[in-house]
Amino acid sequence: MHDRREQPDHADIAAAQQQHWQTVYAQHPEMYGMEPSEPARHAAELFRASGCHTVLELGAGHGRDALFFARQDFTVYATDFSAVGLEQLTAAARQAGVAARVTTVTHDVRDSLPLPDASVDAVFAHMLLCMALSTEHIHAAVREIARVLRPGGTLVYTVRHTGDAHYGAGTAHGDDIYEHGGFAVHFFDRHLVDSLASGDWQLKEVHAFEEGELPRRLWRVTQTRH
Repeated sequence: MHDRREQPDHADIAAAQQQHWQTVYAQHPEMYGMEPSEPARHAAELFRASGCHTVLELGAGHGRDALFFARQDFTVYATDFSAVGLEQLTAAARQAGVAARVTTVTHDVRDSLPLPDASVDAVFAHMLLCMALSTEHIHAAVREIARVLRPGGTLVYTVRHTGDAHYGAGTAHGDDIYEHGGFAVHFFDRHLVDSLASGDWQLKEVHAFEEGELPRRLWRVTQTRH
């Protein structure tokens, strides 16, 4: 387990966000729909081209992307800190006939991943790393990703960045974390992206894109493990 000594405010935010997401998923099943995200479609092409078989999705929520990966014949480990979201994912996987290819685990990304070293071929995380996590916890999470990825494995993640309209808006919690409409977001600058790709990693791509009605402004980052 990682050391959780942190500013009390950050601990409070994380606990409140976990409860918030539980409530959101309970009140709005399939809140993001069941069509896969564009980053997941892109990631699946990369993963397939690299010969990958096993995909770990962090922050899978109710499962639209995890189900997509399973339908593409990947074996999927789906984690989220919302048990409610994962229950919806499990039910949808049974209905879609892909339950045998999907394993769900309730997991807080601030903790060590419940997987052995070098046990997965690829990792996908759509807007998970930009949740209410301190910079320290983000770095720790990426170290854990490097631990469970096989050498040559690929990480694709997306994050909202400091060019987003909500950056600097709402309630400031420090460490580039701002809460707006009940959702706390850690907005990434380019320095943070580059620092997460140091050491065990090779940075392959930082792709800017927009999503949603605001629209949200994000980066899709691809990096491979040495």
